[in-house]
Amino acid sequence: MRNKKIISAVLGLMCFALTLGICIQWKTVTGTNSIAGENSSKDNELRAKVLRYKERYDNKYRELERAEEELEKERQNSTKNNRELEQKEENIKEANKIIGMTEVTGPGVIVTLSDSKRDANTALNANELVVHDVDILSVINELKNAGAEAIAINNQRLTPNSGIICGGNVIEINGEKVGAPFEIKAIGLPEQLAALSRPGGYLELLKGATVGVELKKSNAITIPKYTGVITYKYAQNIK
Repeated sequence: MRNKKIISAVLGLMCFALTLGICIQWKTVTGTNSIAGENSSKDNELRAKVLRYKERYDNKYRELERAEEELEKERQNSTKNNRELEQKEENIKEANKIIGMTEVTGPGVIVTLSDSKRDANTALNANELVVHDVDILSVINELKNAGAEAIAINNQRLTPNSGIICGGNVIEINGEKVGAPFEIKAIGLPEQLAALSRPGGYLELLKGATVGVELKKSNAITIPKYTGVITYKYAQNIK
């Protein structure tokens, strides 16, 4: 009888311990799910905000494009049959083309730079396997020296004020983050621009570091306009 009481007591303690363990586990799982649910809810809220801001930006940009079209029509109407005003309008268009404020098209080359596919663990210097801002700057300089009239990187139009800055595993161009592969479009004489791949040139140097390099000519390259605002605070016209 005494043994039965002891066994009953032990069983009772075991059941209590088991029940307590189940309760603790349930509470932990519930708390974890609650935290995960809160995090998921915050992520969804952030995504929704980003989408709303992007939609507003797209709408404003479309409004700006419509306003520019209307302005262009007004300019054309006001300069019609007025040789002096027509010349000034042409000067404005030429200036916008030079500084990158208008979309342009023409022959040229497309250079694509991509990170090496080589295993970083087998390289003496893994830093040499990725495309850096200095690599892009060097290619851009060679294209300019070869007579490039308009250049864009991943559809970011280069202007006199454009900056190309290293931002960790991405590169900032005009304040926008872009990642590899980097597609560099340049308008100019294709045969002249293609000299970029000459022996001893920078592209050959990148190939030696196993960085992905591709250069192809094209007779119809379209480079978008710069969508930001160019302002000068200190440089003034001389009257």
